[in-house]
Amino acid sequence: MITIENLNFAYGKQKVFENINLTFKEGNIYGLLGQNGVGKTTLLKLISGLQRPDNGKCIVDDKKPFDRKPEFLQDIFFLPEEVIAPTETTPEKYMKTTGVFYPNYDHDMFVSLMNEMDVDRNKKFGQLSYGQQKKAMFAVALSLRTRYLLLDEPTNGLDIPSKADFRKVLTLACTENTTIIISTHQVKDVENLIDPIVILDNDDVLLNASIQEISQKLYFSFDAEKDNEAIYSEMMPGGYINVSVNNGGFESKILVEPLFNATINNKTLFKKIFDK
Repeated sequence: MITIENLNFAYGKQKVFENINLTFKEGNIYGLLGQNGVGKTTLLKLISGLQRPDNGKCIVDDKKPFDRKPEFLQDIFFLPEEVIAPTETTPEKYMKTTGVFYPNYDHDMFVSLMNEMDVDRNKKFGQLSYGQQKKAMFAVALSLRTRYLLLDEPTNGLDIPSKADFRKVLTLACTENTTIIISTHQVKDVENLIDPIVILDNDDVLLNASIQEISQKLYFSFDAEKDNEAIYSEMMPGGYINVSVNNGGFESKILVEPLFNATINNKTLFKKIFDK
């Protein structure tokens, strides 16, 4: 489990987090959402040990990430947004040289994922398109079979079929022992994957809730007219998506993009609703 308690972090005088508290539990694919610049990537770097908290705690299975001890590093993988791959090396060779540092590495899984996503593992990275490079690195990340997988904007640079491949293989990779955190602003790309949902604001956590909890407290409806009593309304072709407090205990499908917009536009109200 990842536990963050009263964490503070700043780049010089630029404050990023102030006394934030979060937990990330096993068996979940978390959606880490927020506007640009609120610290999504920074949070992943803190969890992976690439940054050190100024104050407070960031603990992963009783280990401090910034200590960068081998027993910690072998169980976590951070895939950044920008692919950085050795252009003269093939994904096959890269996987074999990387995999020796991870005790649960599964080469057969890597081969299967590369075939599933239609990427030639024996071509040099420099001969692959950017999207193919990204899919190859994604196959690497999954095949290492770490307990913690941190993905920063994984669908950026992927075409529509590749995004479908991403969703398919990620679902197959998640087990009851893994914790996957996806930082993204491409909400629709991961809408049916993520649960729970974490929404960050400047130095604050606006929302940290499961789909079940969100559906209990909010009601999403598609109506011909704007509901003036709704928390948030968004015009869509043919009508409006209205987000309201679920006082009647009704069931509805959670729409992540309207949820995100509703949260950003009603920060104080959302904290009251979900702090109850």
